[in-house]
Amino acid sequence: MNAYEMQIAKTESGEPASLSERAFRLLRQQILHGVIQPGSKLKMDVLQREYDFSSSPLREALNRLAAEGLVTMDENRGFRAAPMSEEDFHDVTMMRLLVEPAAMASSVAAANDKWEERIVATFHGLKRTEQRVPRPEIWFDDDWTARHKKFHMALISQCPSQRLFMQSWNLFDHAERYRRVCAVKRREARDTGGEHKALMEAALARDADLASELIKKHIQRTSEDVHAFVLARANELVGSYEQT
Repeated sequence: MNAYEMQIAKTESGEPASLSERAFRLLRQQILHGVIQPGSKLKMDVLQREYDFSSSPLREALNRLAAEGLVTMDENRGFRAAPMSEEDFHDVTMMRLLVEPAAMASSVAAANDKWEERIVATFHGLKRTEQRVPRPEIWFDDDWTARHKKFHMALISQCPSQRLFMQSWNLFDHAERYRRVCAVKRREARDTGGEHKALMEAALARDADLASELIKKHIQRTSEDVHAFVLARANELVGSYEQT
């Protein structure tokens, strides 16, 4: 079982046995999906009341989230959901541009029939969800979000380096926080379905150079969407200030 198969088994398994694992998965999802707002305090008594866990599994979950960079920890001020900023997103994007094309190239180089079947199956699942859920609701749909990540990770699932794969896995989640936030200003002209199809076709053709170049462009396009959102928010703030 490779790194992809292990991670998918974890995320798609039934109810985890340990309370700390359940707390970790729940809080992680709430942070990634923006239910827990960036920078918000994570007070133990509030979390206990809202999520019905005792302090021990919650503290273990928060420490694990801090190790992933989704939570910040201060000895005097406690835990907070990691803040979001344009600088942080640029850092995430820069790392993705270094890591994911390399993971893609090495995955294509180690391609086999099982890998191809995995890519086709995950692309089909993603496409079916896109046909079922209308825009713009799809950008906030949990099923689409899960299938979107599964497809991207399937593309690099033959990467022989577990560290490289896991870096890609975690960076994708950090980028997902920003994708959700900027989805309210999403440019309808973007053909993400076409971008995903092109990625699949390049991978199945075992064209490592093309697949790596396409994943770079895909990441950069998401970066442009986030930047457009930041500019729009800035203009809204200026406009509201001028009206006062």
